[in-house]
Amino acid sequence: MIIIGGGVAGLMAALAAAPHPVTLLNAGELGVQAASGWAQGGMAVAIGGDDSVALHVADTLAAGAGLCDRAAVERIIGAGPAVVATLLRLGVRFDRDKSGALALGLEAAHARHRILHANGDATGAEILRALIERVRATTSITVLDATARHIFTDASGVTGVLATRGDETIALPADRVLLATGGIGGLFRYSTNPPGAIGQGLMLAMGAGAELRDLEFIQFHPTALDVPGSGSLKLISEAVRGEGARFIDETGAYFMRGNDLDPRDVVARAVFAHAQAGYEVYLDARGIGERFAARFPAIHAICARAGIDPATQPIPVRPAAHYHMGGVAVDAEGRTSVPGLFAAGEVACTGLHGANRLASNSLLEAAICGEAAGRVMAGMEAKPVRALPEITPPKPDAAPLQELMSAHLGVLRDAAGMSEAAEAFAAMAPANPAAALCLRIAQAALARETSVGAHARADATQIHKAA
Repeated sequence: MIIIGGGVAGLMAALAAAPHPVTLLNAGELGVQAASGWAQGGMAVAIGGDDSVALHVADTLAAGAGLCDRAAVERIIGAGPAVVATLLRLGVRFDRDKSGALALGLEAAHARHRILHANGDATGAEILRALIERVRATTSITVLDATARHIFTDASGVTGVLATRGDETIALPADRVLLATGGIGGLFRYSTNPPGAIGQGLMLAMGAGAELRDLEFIQFHPTALDVPGSGSLKLISEAVRGEGARFIDETGAYFMRGNDLDPRDVVARAVFAHAQAGYEVYLDARGIGERFAARFPAIHAICARAGIDPATQPIPVRPAAHYHMGGVAVDAEGRTSVPGLFAAGEVACTGLHGANRLASNSLLEAAICGEAAGRVMAGMEAKPVRALPEITPPKPDAAPLQELMSAHLGVLRDAAGMSEAAEAFAAMAPANPAAALCLRIAQAALARETSVGAHARADATQIHKAA
């Protein structure tokens, strides 16, 4: 078994497969470039006394704008309490209140306080810490510092993986492969993802002939820290608004009029429109005051490095590519359309998110679906391995694509811009797998002629209505 990716989904899968032998491919040190570790907001789970799985399901369906797979939503949300118990057993230290109970926060479009945090605003990093410790202590898991470049298949399904490590090429025969490679934010000029998150798993799946789904649904987070620097912007978690922060502009006007905690697609469009109208956009957390540093230590440090004190100064923000609701189409156990190929986490499209992911459902999905896929893979009967052919696949290059993706596949889109981008992507696609992926995204966005969720068209004649 080979697992590609060392975030929450990949690590949970590896641990679930133990004691069966697993090779985990991860470029660099475990946890450093995993988007899971950048997750500040937390993990949504219905465990509060005033909460229920049914309420969490309802909130998820509402955020997804009628395009969620209800069965997938009920299955994944329903598994939430059990996976939290598993994470606690694995050593994750979630924050607790004064009574010792798990502390529950509030985020946008949630009807109840149901967000688990760790170290205030470092939830993903804490989950990764615990999982990495367990993985390193599990002798059946071999971690290989390498980058997957190609998935080999034949008529029966997956036969292996081609990986590279520097100038070295490594052929790894395998009959079961899990993609847990994260998202596509690095395809855009501004993103809250690690720079290496350029859809590598989707490119691998495309090369293997796997079905992709809902590629047009890309979530833009409304509050990325807007300071000069690289394209990977630091996130100002939604939890800050949950604690009372509000949007303002340079005039001091509260332009969201009390709707600061609307679903992310709604807020991102409002922030984008206000900026397009010539205003500067800020998140005003001064009402949180001196509590900010204790409640959000990581965000406070991020702001401090930018010369901002959130207790006394508004935080400049802008929308940035954040999460891909689409991905490799999978069933309830993570199987793709290619036998032996699985996917879990952001790279997969389970049907949970529909047209717009509900805040903090992603860590939940990654943990649950990664664990499920690992168990299923471990239970499969092994096939004889065979020698793999020698090939030299082209390397993906996101740099020439970012401006086109940002301009024409961003917060607001139209047919003319998307067609222009698609034409450019098509010219680059034969030599650049990343361009081939961008072409598929543009084609999917062009095909959906109505606005729905995170797919907002300026030229749409109608808004999709939830069933």
